[in-house]
Amino acid sequence: MVGVATSRSESDLSQDASTTTRATILGVVAALAGLMFGLDTGVVSGALPFIAQDFHTSARMQEWIVSSMMAGAAFGSLIAGSISTRFGRTGAMMGAAALFLLGTFVCTFAPSPAYLICGRVFLGLAVGVAAFAAPLYISEITVESARGAMISFYQLMVTLGIFLAFVSDGFFSHGGHWRWMLGVMTVPATLFMISVLFLPHSPRWLAMKQRKGQALKVLRLLRSDEEVAQAELASIEARLNRDTGAGWNLFRREPNFRRSVMLGIILQVMQQLTGINVLMYYAPRVFQAAHFGTSAAVWATTLVGLINMAATGVAIVFVDRWGRRPLLMLSCAIAAISMAGVGVLLAIGGDSLGIQIGLVGFVLLFVAGFAIGEGPLVWTLCSEVQPTRGRDFGIGCSTVTNWAANWLISNTFLTLMAALGSSGTFLLFAAFNALFIVITLTFVPETRDVSLEAIETNLFAGKRLRDLGR
Repeated sequence: MVGVATSRSESDLSQDASTTTRATILGVVAALAGLMFGLDTGVVSGALPFIAQDFHTSARMQEWIVSSMMAGAAFGSLIAGSISTRFGRTGAMMGAAALFLLGTFVCTFAPSPAYLICGRVFLGLAVGVAAFAAPLYISEITVESARGAMISFYQLMVTLGIFLAFVSDGFFSHGGHWRWMLGVMTVPATLFMISVLFLPHSPRWLAMKQRKGQALKVLRLLRSDEEVAQAELASIEARLNRDTGAGWNLFRREPNFRRSVMLGIILQVMQQLTGINVLMYYAPRVFQAAHFGTSAAVWATTLVGLINMAATGVAIVFVDRWGRRPLLMLSCAIAAISMAGVGVLLAIGGDSLGIQIGLVGFVLLFVAGFAIGEGPLVWTLCSEVQPTRGRDFGIGCSTVTNWAANWLISNTFLTLMAALGSSGTFLLFAAFNALFIVITLTFVPETRDVSLEAIETNLFAGKRLRDLGR
Protein backbone atom coordinates (compact mmCIF):
# COMPACT_ATOMS: atom_id res chain seq x y z
CA MET A 1 0.00 0.00 0.00
CA VAL A 2 1.27 3.46 -0.90
CA GLY A 3 0.57 4.98 2.48
CA VAL A 4 2.57 2.30 4.30
CA ALA A 5 5.52 2.46 1.97
CA THR A 6 6.19 6.15 2.61
CA SER A 7 7.48 5.48 6.13
CA ARG A 8 9.92 2.74 5.21
CA SER A 9 13.65 2.67 5.74
CA GLU A 10 16.11 2.50 2.84
CA SER A 11 16.43 -1.27 3.23
CA ASP A 12 12.66 -1.62 3.11
CA LEU A 13 12.50 0.46 -0.05
CA SER A 14 15.01 -1.83 -1.73
CA GLN A 15 12.82 -4.71 -0.64
CA ASP A 16 9.84 -3.02 -2.36
CA ALA A 17 11.93 -2.85 -5.54
CA SER A 18 12.34 -6.64 -5.50
CA THR A 19 8.63 -6.88 -4.83
CA THR A 20 7.86 -4.89 -7.96
CA THR A 21 10.29 -7.02 -9.94
CA ARG A 22 8.60 -10.26 -8.86
CA ALA A 23 5.12 -8.99 -9.67
CA THR A 24 6.41 -7.58 -12.95
CA ILE A 25 7.92 -10.89 -14.02
CA LEU A 26 4.67 -12.72 -13.33
CA GLY A 27 2.74 -9.99 -15.15
CA VAL A 28 5.02 -10.32 -18.17
CA VAL A 29 4.43 -14.09 -18.26
CA ALA A 30 0.65 -13.55 -18.11
CA ALA A 31 0.96 -10.95 -20.87
CA LEU A 32 2.16 -13.68 -23.24
CA ALA A 33 -1.56 -14.27 -23.70
CA GLY A 34 -1.54 -10.93 -25.47
CA LEU A 35 1.24 -12.16 -27.76
CA MET A 36 -0.97 -15.07 -28.83
CA PHE A 37 -3.88 -12.68 -29.25
CA GLY A 38 -1.79 -10.50 -31.57
CA LEU A 39 -0.30 -13.36 -33.58
CA ASP A 40 -3.70 -14.84 -34.37
CA THR A 41 -5.12 -11.39 -35.11
CA GLY A 42 -2.38 -10.37 -37.51
CA VAL A 43 -1.55 -13.60 -39.32
CA VAL A 44 -4.78 -13.73 -41.36
CA SER A 45 -3.99 -10.41 -43.04
CA GLY A 46 -1.13 -11.79 -45.10
CA ALA A 47 -2.56 -15.29 -45.47
CA LEU A 48 -5.99 -14.25 -46.74
CA PRO A 49 -5.05 -13.42 -50.37
CA PHE A 50 -3.39 -16.83 -50.82
CA ILE A 51 -6.24 -18.66 -49.07
CA ALA A 52 -8.66 -16.93 -51.42
CA GLN A 53 -6.56 -17.97 -54.40
CA ASP A 54 -6.23 -21.62 -53.33
CA PHE A 55 -9.87 -22.09 -52.36
CA HIS A 56 -11.35 -19.65 -54.95
CA THR A 57 -13.32 -17.87 -52.24
CA SER A 58 -15.60 -14.87 -52.74
CA ALA A 59 -15.23 -11.61 -50.83
CA ARG A 60 -18.13 -12.66 -48.60
CA MET A 61 -16.42 -15.98 -47.73
CA GLN A 62 -13.23 -14.06 -46.94
CA GLU A 63 -15.20 -11.94 -44.50
CA TRP A 64 -16.43 -15.12 -42.79
CA ILE A 65 -12.92 -16.59 -42.63
CA VAL A 66 -11.64 -13.43 -40.96
CA SER A 67 -14.62 -12.82 -38.68
CA SER A 68 -15.08 -16.43 -37.50
CA MET A 69 -12.30 -15.91 -34.97
CA MET A 70 -14.16 -12.90 -33.58
CA ALA A 71 -17.36 -14.94 -33.26
CA GLY A 72 -15.45 -17.59 -31.32
CA ALA A 73 -13.84 -14.89 -29.19
CA ALA A 74 -17.22 -13.39 -28.33
CA PHE A 75 -18.48 -16.76 -27.09
CA GLY A 76 -15.16 -17.46 -25.34
CA SER A 77 -15.33 -14.18 -23.46
CA LEU A 78 -18.96 -14.94 -22.57
CA ILE A 79 -17.94 -18.11 -20.70
CA ALA A 80 -14.55 -16.79 -19.55
CA GLY A 81 -15.98 -15.25 -16.38
CA SER A 82 -17.39 -18.52 -15.08
CA ILE A 83 -14.23 -20.40 -16.07
CA SER A 84 -12.07 -17.79 -14.36
CA THR A 85 -14.24 -17.88 -11.23
CA ARG A 86 -14.22 -21.67 -10.99
CA PHE A 87 -10.65 -22.53 -12.04
CA GLY A 88 -8.87 -19.25 -11.38
CA ARG A 89 -7.28 -16.81 -13.80
CA THR A 90 -4.34 -19.17 -14.36
CA GLY A 91 -6.67 -22.11 -15.01
CA ALA A 92 -8.48 -20.06 -17.65
CA MET A 93 -5.18 -19.15 -19.32
CA MET A 94 -4.12 -22.82 -19.39
CA GLY A 95 -7.37 -23.75 -21.12
CA ALA A 96 -6.80 -20.95 -23.63
CA ALA A 97 -3.31 -22.27 -24.39
CA ALA A 98 -4.74 -25.70 -25.22
CA LEU A 99 -7.31 -24.12 -27.54
CA PHE A 100 -4.58 -22.09 -29.25
CA LEU A 101 -2.77 -25.31 -30.12
CA LEU A 102 -5.94 -27.07 -31.29
CA GLY A 103 -7.07 -24.17 -33.46
CA THR A 104 -3.63 -23.74 -35.02
CA PHE A 105 -3.49 -27.43 -35.94
CA VAL A 106 -6.95 -27.38 -37.58
CA CYS A 107 -6.20 -24.21 -39.56
CA THR A 108 -2.82 -25.43 -40.77
CA PHE A 109 -4.20 -28.64 -42.25
CA ALA A 110 -7.62 -27.31 -43.29
CA PRO A 111 -8.74 -29.00 -46.56
CA SER A 112 -11.52 -26.45 -47.20
CA PRO A 113 -12.78 -23.04 -46.07
CA ALA A 114 -15.25 -24.75 -43.72
CA TYR A 115 -12.44 -26.44 -41.78
CA LEU A 116 -10.50 -23.18 -41.76
CA ILE A 117 -13.46 -21.37 -40.27
CA CYS A 118 -13.82 -24.14 -37.66
CA GLY A 119 -10.15 -23.81 -36.69
CA ARG A 120 -10.44 -20.05 -36.37
CA VAL A 121 -13.47 -20.47 -34.12
CA PHE A 122 -11.24 -22.53 -31.78
CA LEU A 123 -8.62 -19.78 -31.93
CA GLY A 124 -11.33 -17.26 -31.14
CA LEU A 125 -12.43 -19.22 -28.10
CA ALA A 126 -8.81 -19.16 -26.90
CA VAL A 127 -8.45 -15.44 -27.53
CA GLY A 128 -11.75 -14.66 -25.81
CA VAL A 129 -10.79 -16.53 -22.65
CA ALA A 130 -7.20 -15.26 -22.62
CA ALA A 131 -8.18 -11.63 -23.29
CA PHE A 132 -10.45 -11.82 -20.25
CA ALA A 133 -8.20 -13.69 -17.84
CA ALA A 134 -4.78 -12.17 -18.50
CA PRO A 135 -5.52 -8.44 -17.96
CA LEU A 136 -7.65 -9.37 -14.93
CA TYR A 137 -4.80 -11.43 -13.47
CA ILE A 138 -2.29 -8.63 -14.10
CA SER A 139 -4.53 -6.03 -12.43
CA GLU A 140 -4.91 -8.26 -9.36
CA ILE A 141 -1.21 -8.93 -8.76
CA THR A 142 0.15 -5.43 -9.47
CA VAL A 143 0.39 -2.49 -7.08
CA GLU A 144 -1.63 0.55 -8.11
CA SER A 145 1.43 2.69 -8.92
CA ALA A 146 2.40 0.30 -11.72
CA ARG A 147 -1.00 -1.13 -12.65
CA GLY A 148 -1.61 1.06 -15.71
CA ALA A 149 1.81 0.32 -17.16
CA MET A 150 1.52 -3.41 -16.59
CA ILE A 151 -1.91 -3.74 -18.18
CA SER A 152 -0.66 -1.59 -21.05
CA PHE A 153 2.24 -4.04 -21.37
CA TYR A 154 -0.37 -6.68 -22.16
CA GLN A 155 -1.45 -4.48 -25.07
CA LEU A 156 2.21 -4.11 -26.08
CA MET A 157 2.44 -7.87 -26.33
CA VAL A 158 -0.67 -7.84 -28.53
CA THR A 159 1.01 -5.35 -30.85
CA LEU A 160 4.25 -7.35 -30.81
CA GLY A 161 2.28 -10.42 -31.85
CA ILE A 162 0.62 -8.50 -34.69
CA PHE A 163 3.99 -7.19 -35.87
CA LEU A 164 5.65 -10.61 -35.74
CA ALA A 165 2.71 -12.11 -37.64
CA PHE A 166 3.08 -9.43 -40.34
CA VAL A 167 6.82 -10.08 -40.61
CA SER A 168 6.26 -13.83 -40.80
CA ASP A 169 3.61 -13.31 -43.49
CA GLY A 170 6.05 -11.18 -45.45
CA PHE A 171 8.67 -13.92 -45.56
CA PHE A 172 6.23 -16.70 -46.44
CA SER A 173 4.31 -14.57 -48.96
CA HIS A 174 6.93 -14.99 -51.69
CA GLY A 175 5.88 -18.58 -52.19
CA GLY A 176 2.29 -18.14 -51.11
CA HIS A 177 2.84 -20.54 -48.18
CA TRP A 178 -0.23 -19.64 -46.16
CA ARG A 179 -0.20 -22.96 -44.27
CA TRP A 180 3.26 -22.14 -42.94
CA MET A 181 2.00 -18.68 -41.96
CA LEU A 182 -0.66 -20.33 -39.81
CA GLY A 183 1.33 -23.37 -38.66
CA VAL A 184 4.27 -21.46 -37.21
CA MET A 185 1.92 -20.30 -34.42
CA THR A 186 2.35 -23.67 -32.70
CA VAL A 187 5.73 -22.53 -31.34
CA PRO A 188 4.51 -19.53 -29.28
CA ALA A 189 1.36 -21.44 -28.27
CA THR A 190 3.49 -24.19 -26.75
CA LEU A 191 5.72 -21.66 -24.97
CA PHE A 192 2.65 -19.92 -23.57
CA MET A 193 1.27 -23.17 -22.19
CA ILE A 194 4.55 -24.01 -20.46
CA SER A 195 4.86 -20.48 -19.02
CA VAL A 196 1.39 -20.52 -17.44
CA LEU A 197 2.42 -23.53 -15.35
CA PHE A 198 4.69 -21.23 -13.32
CA LEU A 199 2.01 -18.63 -12.45
CA PRO A 200 0.53 -18.64 -8.92
CA HIS A 201 -3.18 -17.98 -8.46
CA SER A 202 -4.32 -14.39 -8.04
CA PRO A 203 -4.53 -13.41 -4.33
CA ARG A 204 -7.94 -11.83 -4.94
CA TRP A 205 -9.27 -15.04 -6.46
CA LEU A 206 -7.85 -17.08 -3.58
CA ALA A 207 -9.52 -14.74 -1.09
CA MET A 208 -12.82 -15.11 -2.94
CA LYS A 209 -12.46 -18.90 -2.54
CA GLN A 210 -11.83 -18.51 1.22
CA ARG A 211 -8.23 -19.70 0.83
CA LYS A 212 -6.76 -17.01 3.05
CA GLY A 213 -3.49 -18.79 3.81
CA GLN A 214 -2.66 -19.28 0.15
CA ALA A 215 -3.68 -15.71 -0.66
CA LEU A 216 -1.31 -14.38 1.99
CA LYS A 217 1.47 -16.63 0.72
CA VAL A 218 1.10 -15.24 -2.81
CA LEU A 219 0.98 -11.66 -1.51
CA ARG A 220 4.22 -12.26 0.40
CA LEU A 221 5.77 -13.48 -2.84
CA LEU A 222 4.54 -10.42 -4.72
CA ARG A 223 5.26 -7.81 -2.06
CA SER A 224 8.10 -9.41 -0.02
CA ASP A 225 6.87 -7.53 3.04
CA GLU A 226 4.67 -8.99 5.76
CA GLU A 227 3.07 -5.68 6.74
CA VAL A 228 2.12 -4.76 3.19
CA ALA A 229 0.87 -8.29 2.43
CA GLN A 230 -1.30 -8.40 5.57
CA ALA A 231 -2.72 -4.92 4.90
CA GLU A 232 -3.56 -5.73 1.29
CA LEU A 233 -5.24 -9.01 2.22
CA ALA A 234 -7.29 -7.25 4.90
CA SER A 235 -8.41 -4.68 2.33
CA ILE A 236 -9.43 -7.39 -0.13
CA GLU A 237 -11.34 -9.34 2.55
CA ALA A 238 -13.09 -6.23 3.81
CA ARG A 239 -14.39 -5.52 0.34
CA LEU A 240 -15.44 -9.12 -0.25
CA ASN A 241 -17.26 -9.26 3.09
CA ARG A 242 -19.09 -6.02 2.36
CA ASP A 243 -20.60 -7.38 -0.83
CA THR A 244 -23.28 -10.03 -0.49
CA GLY A 245 -23.97 -10.72 -4.18
CA ALA A 246 -21.93 -11.36 -7.26
CA GLY A 247 -22.24 -11.31 -11.00
CA TRP A 248 -25.74 -11.13 -12.38
CA ASN A 249 -27.36 -10.78 -8.94
CA LEU A 250 -25.20 -7.76 -8.15
CA PHE A 251 -25.91 -6.28 -11.60
CA ARG A 252 -29.66 -6.76 -11.11
CA ARG A 253 -29.94 -5.18 -7.67
CA GLU A 254 -27.15 -2.59 -7.68
CA PRO A 255 -27.54 0.42 -10.03
CA ASN A 256 -24.02 1.64 -9.32
CA PHE A 257 -22.58 -1.65 -10.55
CA ARG A 258 -24.71 -1.33 -13.68
CA ARG A 259 -23.05 2.03 -14.31
CA SER A 260 -19.54 0.56 -14.24
CA VAL A 261 -20.60 -2.32 -16.49
CA MET A 262 -22.15 0.06 -19.00
CA LEU A 263 -19.02 2.21 -19.00
CA GLY A 264 -16.94 -0.84 -19.86
CA ILE A 265 -19.35 -1.77 -22.67
CA ILE A 266 -19.30 1.75 -24.14
CA LEU A 267 -15.50 1.91 -24.06
CA GLN A 268 -15.17 -1.43 -25.85
CA VAL A 269 -17.68 -0.48 -28.55
CA MET A 270 -15.87 2.78 -29.19
CA GLN A 271 -12.51 1.02 -29.38
CA GLN A 272 -13.81 -1.16 -32.20
CA LEU A 273 -15.46 1.77 -33.98
CA THR A 274 -12.09 3.52 -34.22
CA GLY A 275 -11.34 1.29 -37.22
CA ILE A 276 -8.15 -0.26 -35.90
CA ASN A 277 -9.05 -3.85 -36.68
CA VAL A 278 -10.00 -2.90 -40.23
CA LEU A 279 -6.33 -2.18 -40.73
CA MET A 280 -5.18 -5.24 -38.80
CA TYR A 281 -7.31 -7.63 -40.86
CA TYR A 282 -7.56 -5.90 -44.22
CA ALA A 283 -4.54 -3.57 -44.43
CA PRO A 284 -3.29 -5.00 -47.75
CA ARG A 285 -6.73 -4.39 -49.27
CA VAL A 286 -6.67 -0.78 -48.04
CA PHE A 287 -3.25 -0.13 -49.56
CA GLN A 288 -4.24 -1.87 -52.78
CA ALA A 289 -7.16 0.58 -52.99
CA ALA A 290 -4.47 3.27 -53.27
CA HIS A 291 -2.84 1.33 -56.15
CA PHE A 292 -0.05 -0.32 -54.14
CA GLY A 293 1.38 -3.48 -55.64
CA THR A 294 0.86 -6.75 -53.73
CA SER A 295 4.40 -6.86 -52.34
CA ALA A 296 4.39 -3.17 -51.41
CA ALA A 297 1.03 -3.60 -49.65
CA VAL A 298 2.36 -6.49 -47.55
CA TRP A 299 5.43 -4.58 -46.39
CA ALA A 300 3.44 -1.40 -45.79
CA THR A 301 1.25 -3.54 -43.54
CA THR A 302 4.36 -4.72 -41.69
CA LEU A 303 5.26 -1.08 -41.09
CA VAL A 304 1.81 -0.60 -39.56
CA GLY A 305 2.58 -3.39 -37.10
CA LEU A 306 5.94 -1.85 -36.19
CA ILE A 307 4.45 1.58 -35.48
CA ASN A 308 1.64 -0.02 -33.49
CA MET A 309 4.15 -1.78 -31.25
CA ALA A 310 6.44 1.23 -30.83
CA ALA A 311 3.63 3.63 -29.94
CA THR A 312 2.22 1.19 -27.38
CA GLY A 313 5.64 1.29 -25.72
CA VAL A 314 5.17 5.07 -25.41
CA ALA A 315 1.84 4.48 -23.69
CA ILE A 316 3.48 2.20 -21.13
CA VAL A 317 6.01 4.90 -20.25
CA PHE A 318 3.47 7.70 -19.81
CA VAL A 319 0.22 6.08 -18.66
CA ASP A 320 1.17 6.26 -14.96
CA ARG A 321 2.79 9.70 -15.38
CA TRP A 322 0.25 11.65 -17.41
CA GLY A 323 -2.85 9.68 -16.47
CA ARG A 324 -5.56 7.90 -18.42
CA ARG A 325 -7.78 10.80 -19.51
CA PRO A 326 -5.13 13.06 -21.10
CA LEU A 327 -3.61 10.18 -23.07
CA LEU A 328 -7.00 8.92 -24.19
CA MET A 329 -8.17 12.33 -25.40
CA LEU A 330 -4.89 12.92 -27.26
CA SER A 331 -5.21 9.47 -28.80
CA CYS A 332 -8.77 10.09 -30.01
CA ALA A 333 -7.85 13.45 -31.54
CA ILE A 334 -4.89 12.02 -33.47
CA ALA A 335 -6.98 9.06 -34.67
CA ALA A 336 -9.84 11.30 -35.84
CA ILE A 337 -7.56 13.63 -37.80
CA SER A 338 -5.60 10.82 -39.43
CA MET A 339 -8.70 8.80 -40.41
CA ALA A 340 -10.13 11.94 -42.00
CA GLY A 341 -6.84 12.35 -43.89
CA VAL A 342 -7.06 8.79 -45.21
CA GLY A 343 -10.64 9.40 -46.34
CA VAL A 344 -9.73 12.63 -48.14
CA LEU A 345 -6.75 11.09 -49.96
CA LEU A 346 -8.81 8.09 -51.06
CA ALA A 347 -11.44 10.52 -52.38
CA ILE A 348 -8.80 12.36 -54.39
CA GLY A 349 -7.63 9.02 -55.80
CA GLY A 350 -4.84 8.44 -58.28
CA ASP A 351 -1.67 6.43 -58.04
CA SER A 352 0.85 9.25 -57.70
CA LEU A 353 3.77 8.80 -55.33
CA GLY A 354 2.62 11.81 -53.27
CA ILE A 355 -0.82 10.32 -52.66
CA GLN A 356 0.67 6.98 -51.69
CA ILE A 357 3.17 8.54 -49.28
CA GLY A 358 0.43 10.68 -47.75
CA LEU A 359 -1.85 7.68 -47.33
CA VAL A 360 0.86 5.63 -45.60
CA GLY A 361 1.67 8.63 -43.40
CA PHE A 362 -1.92 9.10 -42.25
CA VAL A 363 -2.39 5.36 -41.66
CA LEU A 364 0.77 5.22 -39.54
CA LEU A 365 -0.29 8.36 -37.65
CA PHE A 366 -3.65 6.75 -36.92
CA VAL A 367 -2.03 3.56 -35.67
CA ALA A 368 0.34 5.56 -33.45
CA GLY A 369 -2.57 7.60 -32.09
CA PHE A 370 -4.62 4.50 -31.35
CA ALA A 371 -1.71 2.72 -29.69
CA ILE A 372 -0.96 5.46 -27.16
CA GLY A 373 -4.48 5.49 -25.75
CA GLU A 374 -7.50 3.93 -27.40
CA GLY A 375 -5.79 0.54 -27.56
CA PRO A 376 -4.22 -0.11 -24.13
CA LEU A 377 -6.22 2.29 -21.96
CA VAL A 378 -9.62 0.80 -22.76
CA TRP A 379 -8.47 -2.55 -21.34
CA THR A 380 -6.83 -0.80 -18.39
CA LEU A 381 -9.95 1.18 -17.49
CA CYS A 382 -12.29 -1.79 -17.96
CA SER A 383 -10.25 -3.79 -15.43
CA GLU A 384 -10.02 -0.89 -12.97
CA VAL A 385 -13.62 0.35 -12.69
CA GLN A 386 -15.27 -3.01 -11.88
CA PRO A 387 -15.79 -3.85 -8.17
CA THR A 388 -14.10 -6.93 -6.71
CA ARG A 389 -17.21 -9.06 -6.22
CA GLY A 390 -18.55 -8.33 -9.71
CA ARG A 391 -15.25 -7.97 -11.55
CA ASP A 392 -15.53 -11.25 -13.46
CA PHE A 393 -19.05 -10.39 -14.61
CA GLY A 394 -18.26 -6.76 -15.46
CA ILE A 395 -15.11 -7.48 -17.42
CA GLY A 396 -16.87 -10.40 -19.06
CA CYS A 397 -19.63 -8.11 -20.33
CA SER A 398 -17.20 -5.56 -21.73
CA THR A 399 -15.02 -8.23 -23.35
CA VAL A 400 -18.01 -9.93 -24.99
CA THR A 401 -19.04 -6.54 -26.33
CA ASN A 402 -15.54 -5.94 -27.71
CA TRP A 403 -15.57 -9.16 -29.68
CA ALA A 404 -19.16 -8.80 -30.84
CA ALA A 405 -18.39 -5.34 -32.22
CA ASN A 406 -15.12 -6.66 -33.66
CA TRP A 407 -17.01 -9.48 -35.41
CA LEU A 408 -19.62 -7.10 -36.82
CA ILE A 409 -17.02 -4.74 -38.29
CA SER A 410 -14.73 -7.44 -39.67
CA ASN A 411 -17.71 -9.33 -41.12
CA THR A 412 -19.04 -6.29 -42.99
CA PHE A 413 -16.00 -4.14 -43.87
CA LEU A 414 -15.56 -5.29 -47.47
CA THR A 415 -19.31 -4.94 -47.99
CA LEU A 416 -19.23 -1.49 -46.36
CA MET A 417 -16.41 -0.37 -48.64
CA ALA A 418 -18.40 -1.53 -51.64
CA ALA A 419 -21.46 0.42 -50.46
CA LEU A 420 -19.88 3.66 -49.16
CA GLY A 421 -16.63 3.60 -51.08
CA SER A 422 -13.18 3.60 -49.52
CA SER A 423 -13.27 7.32 -48.78
CA GLY A 424 -16.71 7.33 -47.16
CA THR A 425 -15.83 4.34 -44.98
CA PHE A 426 -12.77 6.01 -43.47
CA LEU A 427 -14.53 9.35 -43.00
CA LEU A 428 -17.15 7.43 -41.00
CA PHE A 429 -14.39 6.02 -38.78
CA ALA A 430 -13.03 9.55 -38.34
CA ALA A 431 -16.43 10.64 -37.00
CA PHE A 432 -16.47 7.75 -34.52
CA ASN A 433 -13.03 8.75 -33.19
CA ALA A 434 -14.26 12.31 -32.70
CA LEU A 435 -17.27 10.96 -30.78
CA PHE A 436 -14.85 9.04 -28.54
CA ILE A 437 -13.42 12.39 -27.37
CA VAL A 438 -16.85 13.49 -26.16
CA ILE A 439 -17.42 10.18 -24.36
CA THR A 440 -14.02 10.44 -22.65
CA LEU A 441 -14.71 13.97 -21.41
CA THR A 442 -18.16 13.00 -20.13
CA PHE A 443 -17.71 9.57 -18.55
CA VAL A 444 -14.10 8.39 -18.20
CA PRO A 445 -12.49 8.72 -14.74
CA GLU A 446 -8.85 9.38 -13.96
CA THR A 447 -7.64 6.28 -12.08
CA ARG A 448 -3.90 6.92 -11.94
CA ASP A 449 -2.42 6.05 -8.52
CA VAL A 450 -5.86 5.13 -7.14
CA SER A 451 -6.35 1.72 -5.54
CA LEU A 452 -9.00 -0.65 -6.86
CA GLU A 453 -10.66 -0.57 -3.46
CA ALA A 454 -10.89 3.26 -3.50
CA ILE A 455 -12.41 3.24 -6.99
CA GLU A 456 -14.95 0.67 -5.79
CA THR A 457 -15.84 2.74 -2.71
CA ASN A 458 -16.47 5.81 -4.87
CA LEU A 459 -18.58 3.78 -7.30
CA PHE A 460 -20.92 2.46 -4.61
CA ALA A 461 -21.05 5.89 -2.99
CA GLY A 462 -22.81 7.07 -6.14
CA LYS A 463 -20.12 9.39 -7.46
CA ARG A 464 -20.24 10.31 -11.14
CA LEU A 465 -18.30 7.93 -13.36
CA ARG A 466 -15.74 10.55 -14.32
CA ASP A 467 -15.15 11.27 -10.60
CA LEU A 468 -14.45 7.68 -9.48
CA GLY A 469 -10.76 8.40 -9.08
CA ARG A 470 -11.24 11.47 -6.86
